[in-house]
Amino acid sequence: MRLKTSLQKEPKHKELVSSVGWTSADELYSCSEDHQILKWNVLTGDTTLVVKLQEDIFPVDLHWIPKTVGGKKQALAENFVLTSTDGKFHLFSRTGRVEKSVEAHKGAVLAGRWSYDGTALITAGEDGQIKIWSKTGMLRSTLALQGSPVYSVSWGPDSDRILYTSGRQLVIKPLQPSAKVQQWKAHDGVILKVDWNSVNDLILSGGEDCKYKVRCSCVDTRLGLSLIEASTVVLVAGFLPLPPPPQWSYALEKPSSGSVFSVAWAADGSQLAGACGNGQVLLAHVVEQRWEWTSFQITLTKRRSMQVRNVLNDAVDMLEFRDRVIKASLAHGHLVVATSLQCYVYNVKNWNTPLIFDLKEGTVSLILQAEKQFLLVDGAGVYVFSYEGRLVSSPKFPGMRTDTLSQQSISLSNDTIAIRDKSDQKAIFLFDALTGKALGDGKPLMHKMEVVEISLDQCGSSGERKIALIDKNRDLYLAPVRPLARGRGPTQIGTMVVTMAWNDTANILCGFQDSQLCVWLDPGCVFTDKDLLPHTLVSKDASEFSRSPHILSYVGSKVTVRRSDGSLVCSSVTPYASLLHQYSATSRWEDALRLCRFAKDQSLWACLAGMAMANRELSTAEVAYAAIGEVDKVQYITSMKELPSRESLLAHLQLFSGHVQEAEGMLLQAGLTYQAIQLHICLYHWDRALELAVKYKTHVDTVLAYRLKFLQDFSKQETNKRFLQYAEGVEVDWEKVQAKVEMELAKERERAVSTSIKNSLGPPH
Repeated sequence: MRLKTSLQKEPKHKELVSSVGWTSADELYSCSEDHQILKWNVLTGDTTLVVKLQEDIFPVDLHWIPKTVGGKKQALAENFVLTSTDGKFHLFSRTGRVEKSVEAHKGAVLAGRWSYDGTALITAGEDGQIKIWSKTGMLRSTLALQGSPVYSVSWGPDSDRILYTSGRQLVIKPLQPSAKVQQWKAHDGVILKVDWNSVNDLILSGGEDCKYKVRCSCVDTRLGLSLIEASTVVLVAGFLPLPPPPQWSYALEKPSSGSVFSVAWAADGSQLAGACGNGQVLLAHVVEQRWEWTSFQITLTKRRSMQVRNVLNDAVDMLEFRDRVIKASLAHGHLVVATSLQCYVYNVKNWNTPLIFDLKEGTVSLILQAEKQFLLVDGAGVYVFSYEGRLVSSPKFPGMRTDTLSQQSISLSNDTIAIRDKSDQKAIFLFDALTGKALGDGKPLMHKMEVVEISLDQCGSSGERKIALIDKNRDLYLAPVRPLARGRGPTQIGTMVVTMAWNDTANILCGFQDSQLCVWLDPGCVFTDKDLLPHTLVSKDASEFSRSPHILSYVGSKVTVRRSDGSLVCSSVTPYASLLHQYSATSRWEDALRLCRFAKDQSLWACLAGMAMANRELSTAEVAYAAIGEVDKVQYITSMKELPSRESLLAHLQLFSGHVQEAEGMLLQAGLTYQAIQLHICLYHWDRALELAVKYKTHVDTVLAYRLKFLQDFSKQETNKRFLQYAEGVEVDWEKVQAKVEMELAKERERAVSTSIKNSLGPPH
């Protein structure tokens, strides 16, 4: 990826250009010390004079009010604020009419920024004051007052905090007066520019020490994630609307335009404008982006053309588009390209006849793909389309902000959409991808800590769908998606995990955990037998990936990783696990056993044990558990195979997975009260066993008999008041107890036989 820059043959402004701002994807405004505000049409290259300012107004900063908030267009979206050296800020309409001029500071107003919701304006001045104004220009409060000029200011992602410069210090000040203020030394020279990314919560700063630093506001702000040396004083800093971790240089351009005093990215993230010291306005667009999937490599060669190369036969195809390419995604056998006006869907088997449909807005910020459908995010909402171009659904929830959605906060599978709530990052909203309706009762999946990354698995049925999430502590959790199973809540499967990705053809999860590349060959086994999870974990040294790696994709048996220096590194993973998942999905258990015997890998045997137990294949599970030396579980599975009824078997399968309450409920619902009591006796849950016996008025003597035997075996005296109370009125006779137990088992066998006969005869005629 690189920036292709262009400058005009002759500067349109006669003096220094102080600031630029985009109104749309192809329209730009610039202000200059020659007192002119110009409008630029990027497509045609034409410029138009919007307004000629008064001779005493020298503009400093320009910022447009946000056009959309939560998918709704603002009434004042056609207005912008202009700050000037005379201590005033001016509210302008799109046509150049001055709506209002406000005396704001003593000395120059160095910065002016609208909040993300468009309801407030903040200004910073040479007098060291920071003030908050209403959208109509009424003073609300003076947030800060200090002895040095405030050169730059930025809103927090939720518009509830302010970041500003104070000499060599950076300060984060909440709008609530009682909230704690964060302040730290960020540079060795005066800080001239700051920006705060609303998507990934990163802070960027640059100053007179010729450095810029990137840090995360959610951790210790004194620790910079990146520190880059520059050749000159850093005058500008700004984030791409939806960037990857900005820890390396994508491109370096040195235009002959003098100092660059301001930069602005277009809303779609494909174009950049810069305000230059010689009166030029620098225009740049992104080219040479690359996408890879299996044997295909696609490169954006120009703004409206792509090159497709198949590395297997070295075949090359050229794709031409009517409009400028904004976003693209290549996965699951399809290429999805979003231009400024249309969406193109290509099948990798045919590059000549794409499916084309129009877009409502030309600001697509994200494309996600699943096997059967894909998802587009723009300024107005979230849309799910089939690969035939049919709109499938458009999920929404109160307060949803599409401008903050990224690959870490939204995930798509064939049947489910997961979106992390920006206002409450502990909440994950789950939707049916086919209808757009919230799953279950509409309540979100709640986690105990803020969630930083989510991802849905891609294979299996909707009832087995699972979501993996990484929280603020970098712990990795797995949770079932569907409401019937959601009561179990997220289950931890890893710690110190910095990035993760699901395989595209099997429910295998990979991630970087504590300087290791780890692959959970069957993470779903944590819900069947959590003791299997460590056996299914395969890890390898991750020193070749350096620190802070990021997993881009996990396709087939290849994991593609971007290192902290921006380079791409691929690592191979055993292909046997994917094959084992395919055998399990198609119930080919004999083939699965042969594969494990051939590979002779303990992790594969552990995977097979978990898959077989999840599918109630006890014979296969028995062999798999024996192969990994779990003798006690082999014995338990053998005893389950001898159970007289299907209800008892299902209950003991739940008990095997550690779900005691579910097992008890299944037995009681089937009328097997004794088996429910015996279940708690075997687990030494004496109080619950006695409670059930008293409640259903049966087998009280059985519970007392087993309790007495337990105490005698360990040479202990009874101290439980409830057992002492019932022991006084109930006589314990082991022969009678054993006879009652045999009678209960005989009844269950007879019931199982009669049920089997009825099922074989079928329904009555």
